Amino acid sequence: MTDVRDFGATGDGKTLDTPAINKAIDAAAAAGGGTVYFPAGDYLSVSIHLKSNVALYLDQGATILGASQKDGYKYDDPEPNEWGDKKYQDFGHSHWHNGLIWGEKIENISILGPGKIYGKGMSRSDKQPPGGGDKAIALKLCRNVIIRDVTVRKGGHFGILATGVDNLTIDNVKMDTDRDGMDIDACRNVRVSNCTVNSPWDDGICLKATYALGEARACENVTITNCQVSGYDEGTYLDGTFKRDEKQKYSHKTTTGRLKFGTESNGGFKNITISNCIFDYSRGLALETVDGGLLEDVTISNITMRDITNAPIYLRLGARMRGPEGVPVGKLRRVLISNVVIHNAPQEQGVIIMGIPDHPIDDVRLENIRIDYPGGGTEKMATTRPSDDPKGYPEPQNHGPTPAYGFFIRHVNGLEMADINVACDKPDARPPFFVEDVNGVEFTNIQATRESSQPMFVLKNVQNLATHRVQGVQDLQKDRVDDGSF
Repeated sequence: MTDVRDFGATGDGKTLDTPAINKAIDAAAAAGGGTVYFPAGDYLSVSIHLKSNVALYLDQGATILGASQKDGYKYDDPEPNEWGDKKYQDFGHSHWHNGLIWGEKIENISILGPGKIYGKGMSRSDKQPPGGGDKAIALKLCRNVIIRDVTVRKGGHFGILATGVDNLTIDNVKMDTDRDGMDIDACRNVRVSNCTVNSPWDDGICLKATYALGEARACENVTITNCQVSGYDEGTYLDGTFKRDEKQKYSHKTTTGRLKFGTESNGGFKNITISNCIFDYSRGLALETVDGGLLEDVTISNITMRDITNAPIYLRLGARMRGPEGVPVGKLRRVLISNVVIHNAPQEQGVIIMGIPDHPIDDVRLENIRIDYPGGGTEKMATTRPSDDPKGYPEPQNHGPTPAYGFFIRHVNGLEMADINVACDKPDARPPFFVEDVNGVEFTNIQATRESSQPMFVLKNVQNLATHRVQGVQDLQKDRVDDGSF
């Protein structure tokens, strides 16, 4: 084990310890590998360079403290990236070297221990100033990576940005941060478990598939389990106060903190499973592919949500197509979502499942789902018709209010919904379900609160409809419903 203090690190929080830390890492790597040990102390630092076969171990009471450019400190310059210059993704996704801890094309590395990484002096901005750092941990084209037990406080634009990383394990990590928590981009064979991410101003756990590596590489073979995402005021998860006083600073004036696929989706998402996760005071679950990638073979189960600020579940196939020209519109297909309980979903929006004309979402099954809404939707909300907006940014708020309080479904082939219960606390002028341009839809054992004057379903251009044990609706099979309600 290599102690950073043996190489001159002070841990006093005032002296820049980066040279000593990097010397310790170099020494461990030169010896064939080993552990670089941080005893208790505050290690002021700029860019730390990871090496193959080396682990960083942060002991209890040890903090790697991100220095501030405002105090005259300088992080490594962002490396050139021709694919970033094409603006297929933002600046933050296109560079890694301007991070607090970074590694590129290395293998067999770990960041471990009960200590803390505190990016106090790092930037959260999309427009990175020269000499600044904007990522707590940044990894590019690495293999066999373990990040375990550490706490990340104020991680900048990204607490963890992993791009093109194979065999990645993130376990028992706590984050309380000011932008994205974890961005797992074009990675393969990933396990995220037992993590808590509080990120009020951006996404908590986010799968991406950008073009930052110069190819449309999928994010695939991913398991996310036993995790919690939330949007409490930044810093108040770790100090235990869990405040909700500060409104969203980033967009839409609502907290974020969610689990999401996208928005960058050039390479798509394949073979993903999510289970046993909690959403608390955050946006909802979002599965988005809008840049030509395939989003397919996904199972999501055993989810609870409370105090959700936009569509509690959002499935979106679009045609933004931010990437090289000539790529066809992608597909969203073979998704199973089951065993979900949602309390205090938003008034404005229900679940949204939405493709675009001539590019429907395919083969979705929702089962054993209960959602409680506040109700209070107006007649005006009931008459809204959200735009398809195929080239728009995929965000639920951009569609505006939905004309059903429970589920808004449009441009889908093959939808099964079973054992669904939606309820609203106050009367709502909207029906529970609005279904449009759907071919092959089956509703089984559906219950929903509604006014006596409201139908269960409003249907437009629906083919091959079947209902069974739907509250207040006779079992039926219809080859086609052009414009009707039941």
